[in-house]
Amino acid sequence: MNAWATGLSGSKREVAGHMAQARTAAGKILGILKWLLLAAVLLALLAAGWLWWSMQRSRPLLEGSIQVAGLQAPVRIVRDADGVPTLTASTRHDLAFALGWLHAQERLFQMDTLRRLAAGELSELSGSATEAIDRRIRVHRFRARAQAMVAAMDPAEKALLSAYVAGVRRGSAELAGAPYEYAITRSTPEPWLPEDTVLAVFAMYLNLQPAVPQREMDRALAMRKGGVALADLLFPLGTELDAPLDGSVLPEAPMPTTLAPMQGPPIPAAAVDVRLPEMVGSNNWAVGGRLTANGAALVANDMHLGLNVPSIWYRARLIVKPAATSAELPVDATGVTLPGTPFLVAGSNGKVAWGYTNSYIDTADAVVIDWVPGKPGHYRTPEGERVVERIEESLCVRADCSPLVVEETLWGPIVGKDAFGRTLAMRWTAHDARAIRLGAALEMERAASVAEAIAIGQKSAIPQQNLTVGDGAGNIGWTIIGRVPRRFGFSGQDAVSFADGTKGWAGDLSPEETPAVINPANARIWTANSRVMGGDAYAKLGDGGYDAGARAGRIRDRLLAREQFAPRDFLAIQLDDVSVRNRFWQQALLAELQKRADDPRLAPMIPFVRDWGERAVPEAVGYRLIDRFRREIVEQTYAGYLGKPDKASGRRSFIPGQAEGTVRRLMQARPAGLVPAGHKSWNALIDAALAATADDVKGPLERHVWGENGRAGVSHPLAAAIKPLGWIVNPRDVAVPGDRATVRAQAPGFGASERFAVSPGHEAEGLFHMPGGQSGNPLAPYYLGGHTDWVQGKPTPFLPGPARWTLTLEPEG
Repeated sequence: MNAWATGLSGSKREVAGHMAQARTAAGKILGILKWLLLAAVLLALLAAGWLWWSMQRSRPLLEGSIQVAGLQAPVRIVRDADGVPTLTASTRHDLAFALGWLHAQERLFQMDTLRRLAAGELSELSGSATEAIDRRIRVHRFRARAQAMVAAMDPAEKALLSAYVAGVRRGSAELAGAPYEYAITRSTPEPWLPEDTVLAVFAMYLNLQPAVPQREMDRALAMRKGGVALADLLFPLGTELDAPLDGSVLPEAPMPTTLAPMQGPPIPAAAVDVRLPEMVGSNNWAVGGRLTANGAALVANDMHLGLNVPSIWYRARLIVKPAATSAELPVDATGVTLPGTPFLVAGSNGKVAWGYTNSYIDTADAVVIDWVPGKPGHYRTPEGERVVERIEESLCVRADCSPLVVEETLWGPIVGKDAFGRTLAMRWTAHDARAIRLGAALEMERAASVAEAIAIGQKSAIPQQNLTVGDGAGNIGWTIIGRVPRRFGFSGQDAVSFADGTKGWAGDLSPEETPAVINPANARIWTANSRVMGGDAYAKLGDGGYDAGARAGRIRDRLLAREQFAPRDFLAIQLDDVSVRNRFWQQALLAELQKRADDPRLAPMIPFVRDWGERAVPEAVGYRLIDRFRREIVEQTYAGYLGKPDKASGRRSFIPGQAEGTVRRLMQARPAGLVPAGHKSWNALIDAALAATADDVKGPLERHVWGENGRAGVSHPLAAAIKPLGWIVNPRDVAVPGDRATVRAQAPGFGASERFAVSPGHEAEGLFHMPGGQSGNPLAPYYLGGHTDWVQGKPTPFLPGPARWTLTLEPEG
């Protein structure tokens, strides 16, 4: 017993010793964790302090007087409470300098990313994350093209550009430190060059048009999979939703009964687009003076683009008051400018108001290279054989540079292969020496009538847009601004060879040949990225991937519904969140749910779908169910025919803008020979779509609302990779009304980059919205100014408000 007790006592002492050691170890670990936590807190505080210091050093100057070289006379800059400036100068030269100065003070990092995007040089700033984008864009050699354009500018255009560049350089030099983004990316801004302004315009080409002939390549894939009939079905020219100004209707492609045998396995295309897919939404419209109380035309514009902090646009009022002895003409124009460029993009000048939507006319073609057998690098042209020009570029990821060979042909760079394995070059108006002309854009600031504005638009050289204009006399008009290629021998829908000279381009349409509409009988004009005209005009403009006409049709109907309009009436249309497109899908889903009323997962959806309300509003349950059902049907249909793009391409699908008409036809006819791959029947596809719709519901159905999808998503570009940065610089993300197919076109990170409604000569009655605010610096007192008004749709003035800060730029010496 004593031995046992002694042993037990020893065991207790041993256990107690182990426990003491464990407590000691735990204490040490806890101490280490406390130190690590303290170190993390200190590091976070240091990082926050370092970020604040970077922001503080790059705050824009707001008040006082600054002497600068390069001015001919003083320039007065008056900002309102939202940071919107009114610039008053005695010459347009000085105004360009001052605008460049402001752009650099407020938006230097944004300007830098625009020029780098177009030049294919983002990776020098952001590293490997953007290397793939740079490789896709560098083949277009936009920096070399921009340099050539600057060299060819006329003296007046070059002088004004030089003034703007000098202003940018001086404005950036006035900052105590580079904008905070450079500290985050561990880089320094390079000096702004004249060619960089041209690159900023090229960046808009890339934002608005494909960087590869994607439509032709997608049609080739469809032809390889199922013949021409399948390509025509999946990529229609028109649908029942079209709402062109002339009321024209395009014929539907015949519905094939079966798919043609596939001609071997598809070859993955080597080239991909660089734009975000399925992001379409711009609107503009105008009514003539007989439909307004003041007799002037009324113009609305809301250009839909990616939504960033800060906004892509910079608001400004530009005033030139020439000296009494000067021959210079006065200017008083208000609207939005593009940082990096010296002109007003859209707005009103007191006599003419103008706005844009992306036209989606056909501005590029896929040219099949006809190689000469046995002679590598040789290809056929109408003038005989040529050798592909190989140009070595240097692509840098940070400081690590490597050669990149670009292959150029007579018609443009080689951009990849299509599904038939054919080598394709891209013939694109953006490559031409006359692709960008700054002078014509500046002329719009002084346009005095619709006729004058239309003439300016038709000789301009910018990314091709629907230009909608109205003047103070009550006239309205539409045309295409930018160069329109004159094709011969082919329609532009499919890749063709130019080798024998029977097909190609013969320059551009002259102003007289370019389609235009002036003062239509109903005194109404509207555009929304869809087809605007039929007949001969359509044949000239082609189809570069028009959007379905649901938005255009809704705008048309609302314009035809009344006989008098004011700016607030136009704002109500801009904020319209009724989905005309989804009316078809509401009926389709309701019918399928009622057939399955005994399904416990589907039956509860019936009252929500039946009473959906037609509106894409945050609290809508039925709308979200209908949207998911439609999306599943469309995506599974196209994936069944064409497959899905490679993940590396960045594309989600091969779905074109006009897919709505195709899928409606298929859903109504349900041809047995065209059941998409992966499904035994059309009913099976519908069952799969219903199952996906039900699976999307994660909680109580009444909480399954559209607002969970319909977020504003406005964010700084760097915040996607650096989440804590978003906590500091981004606005609070909120649910907003709208959808891609509503007039208030909206998706997370995409929406109206501006909204205005204004009558020229009556700007004080006009309205304006812009998300993301004026300044790129979070310490600016007006950071995110106006953003909440944009979210809430609150009417706010078109003109800048009362003066809050005044700064004068004085000539040096």
